[in-house]
Amino acid sequence: MKENKRLVEAIVGALVFISFLWCIKSAEILFSLNLTSLGLTPHSVFGLLGIITAPLIHGSLQHLFNNTLAILILGSVLYYGYPKSWIKVVTLIWLLSGIGVWLFAREANHIGASGLTHGAFFFLFVVSLFRRDKSSVGIMMIAFLMYGGMTMSIFPREEAISYEYHFFGALAGVLAAFIWKGLDPKPVEKKYDWEDEHEDGNDEMSEFADLPMTKSNENPPINRTLH
Repeated sequence: MKENKRLVEAIVGALVFISFLWCIKSAEILFSLNLTSLGLTPHSVFGLLGIITAPLIHGSLQHLFNNTLAILILGSVLYYGYPKSWIKVVTLIWLLSGIGVWLFAREANHIGASGLTHGAFFFLFVVSLFRRDKSSVGIMMIAFLMYGGMTMSIFPREEAISYEYHFFGALAGVLAAFIWKGLDPKPVEKKYDWEDEHEDGNDEMSEFADLPMTKSNENPPINRTLH
């Protein structure tokens, strides 16, 4: 029951953030605003503001639509699987990916939430390698099935795509996995009746194995030559 409630909270939280992004884009279209100036421009003093604002700005409806489903799925499973560490993970990814872009990216205006989605994916992937419990592995499989292609989109592909945001988001996600891999307790694994019966059976067999073996009378070997 508690897990169902947490899942609902995770989906609702992701939808609230997505709605906020769509409100920003809708206002930009309805009032003929140009918010791309809030993007992240590397090596620019004003561009430092973009570390905070750039993930909220999208260049087109298609750009925002492409990030919407990824935010919904990856954001939901991140909150559901890691309720104690998710806000720390998101904060680190948000800030560190922006700082990395500001320091090392190409001279351009970098916008969009792709750095967040890549960071969330790489966190879910790497942290499952550390924890290896059923919950984290199951969440990782869902993320990899839906967005396994993110392992390749951290490299340059198209000139108009900020692979730098993808790369530094992924790097921040990996770092977050190292730092907070043990913050959330592992779920208690359920033990079924048939497992207890299996263990009892093994205990009985081990008792028989401890009994001394009587040596039977062996027939003397017969020397034979086989051709």
